[in-house]
Parts: sequence; structure tokens; C-alpha cells
Amino acid sequence: MAGTINKVILIGNLGDDVKMHYFDDKNSVGRFPIATSESYTNKTTGEKVTTTDWHNIVVRNKLAEICEKYLSKGDKVYVEGKLKNRQWEQDGVKRYSTEVQVHEMTFLSTKKNAENSNNSAANIQNSSTKPKSVATEENDDLPF
Repeated sequence: MAGTINKVILIGNLGDDVKMHYFDDKNSVGRFPIATSESYTNKTTGEKVTTTDWHNIVVRNKLAEICEKYLSKGDKVYVEGKLKNRQWEQDGVKRYSTEVQVHEMTFLSTKKNAENSNNSAANIQNSSTKPKSVATEENDDLPF
């Protein structure tokens, strides 16, 4: 096989709200952690054990702005991207971080979407009690 692959796919829950950074050249970066969990049963004790891993997520520009608008702590997301290692020095100490730079994302469940869908359902119910428009006076043989 020629070449290499750096691809990450995660489904997890946001551990915090999206933190945005805006730059002078109209670019932006959003950062947030997501948690992925895995459960198993300990064979010796029979106890169910859950382990949680935390991942640092980085989104850029338009995707970052969309994430800021619609995502909040606890929401479930699907992300695809690549791993990126960063290194810097702070107060004489070398720091390291591994991030997932996202290029594709799907919101699986958001609190804001749940609120909007509840409002939409209420609007649909309310609209059924309104009088119907009389704009369909044409003779057509459509059953609706």
C-alpha cells in the first residue's frame, strides 16, 4: 500500500460549549471537547465498568460558526477529521496536545433542535385550527 492515512471518526457528547476565537482576516476557530465511552463487564467481579475518553475538537470558519450557533454541552455529534499534534512552551514547560481537526460533522441530537421541533409541532397543531385558504378554486382531479 502506497501512502498513509490520517483519519478519525468519532461519535460523542460535547463536554462543554464551543469556545470561539476570531481573527482579523475574518477567519475563526472553534474548540470543544467531546467524550466517547465504552462499557464492559469485569469478569472477576461481574461489575459493569465504563471508561470515558476525551477528545479535543477543532473546527474552522463557517463550520465553527455553525457549531457555535447550534451546539451546547451534552449534545451528541458525529465528527470526521484528522489527528494533529501540537507542541508549545508555556512558562518554560513544554506542552503537548493532540486534536481532531474536523472537516465533516453531523449533529445527531441538539438541545436547540429539540426546542425548535417542539415549537414546530406546536405551530403545526395551531395551524390546523386556522381557516384554510380558498385559493384552490380550479377544477383538478387531484385527491388532495
